Amino acid sequence: MVTDHDESALQMAGYGEVLARLKDQVRQTQFRAARAANTEVVRLYWSIGREILDRQTVDGWGSRVVSRLATDLRREFPEQRGWSRTNLLYMRKVAEVWTEEAEIVQQAVGRLPWGHITVLLDRLDTRDDRDWYAARAADEGWSRAVLEHKIVAGLRAAVGSAPSNFDTALDGTDSDLARQLVKDPYVFEHLSMVTTRRERDVEQALMDRLQDTLMELGRGMSLVGRQFRLPLGDGDEFVIDLLLFHVEQLRYVVVELKVGPSTPAHLGQLGAYVAAVDGELRRPEIHAPTVGILLCTGKKGAAVTYALASTAAPVAVADYQGLPADARAALPSAVELQAVVDEELERGDGDQT
Repeated sequence: MVTDHDESALQMAGYGEVLARLKDQVRQTQFRAARAANTEVVRLYWSIGREILDRQTVDGWGSRVVSRLATDLRREFPEQRGWSRTNLLYMRKVAEVWTEEAEIVQQAVGRLPWGHITVLLDRLDTRDDRDWYAARAADEGWSRAVLEHKIVAGLRAAVGSAPSNFDTALDGTDSDLARQLVKDPYVFEHLSMVTTRRERDVEQALMDRLQDTLMELGRGMSLVGRQFRLPLGDGDEFVIDLLLFHVEQLRYVVVELKVGPSTPAHLGQLGAYVAAVDGELRRPEIHAPTVGILLCTGKKGAAVTYALASTAAPVAVADYQGLPADARAALPSAVELQAVVDEELERGDGDQT
């Protein structure tokens, strides 16, 4: 039993400082262990890619052999992801780009999660560019989405100088890269720009601008809440980026924003939020059906893809498809919203040079 005297003694002995220091040590050790495991996964994938590449060059293996290899590896390791034909081809590409093992495992690219490396392969054409963005991502702790955005935005052409100190910067446990590295499934299944805004900061700035635009151009919009928490009655809840209400049409508008291209998961999330607002907040005898807007910074520049849904229609991708005319009239045009996102992304990159 701990008495008041014992607690006071602990405080007098600096217990809080010791606990804080130990927690930081645990987090640092977790991150270093995850980073070491990740490097081993990259080393494994490079060696597999090198084997495929050599066999195709020397023994004339064709594409069918890669498909067969993927099937056999999945059969042998059914609990592991990463053995798809597509991923094996990524491994071969890694061995093509970084021809020696040391070139990848001892450089910044070897410290990135595998998903980051596939972005480098897909988005860039030269080894020099890939190494530059890999070092930047490691130095600044970029998430995969931020890495893709910076490549699309042409960061290297704007900055033109090499980063440094990424080895020490990687020790920051609060970076997006640290969090993404720790949760990267490939790791655990197989066991400057000066100051760059993290992904959540980019989304925050975009959402600030988006909220103002919707309130100004939304022709009757009122704000219900930011990061709106919607209890579901079973102890769970949804957290909606932006929930608005149109006072003339009497309908809720759900807004979700993602840094990076849209995915089926984003559309499913939006559809679930719209259905939940309809089920939990909307009064059918008074309110029109809820609509949703999903804004994603797309694959071509800062293009915006819109996906809108209601309980009466399937999710539709493109410029307000699937919405009745009155609902479309209540929202800013695609051009207006795209201009907001373009401007904010451009401003954000300019602030960091």
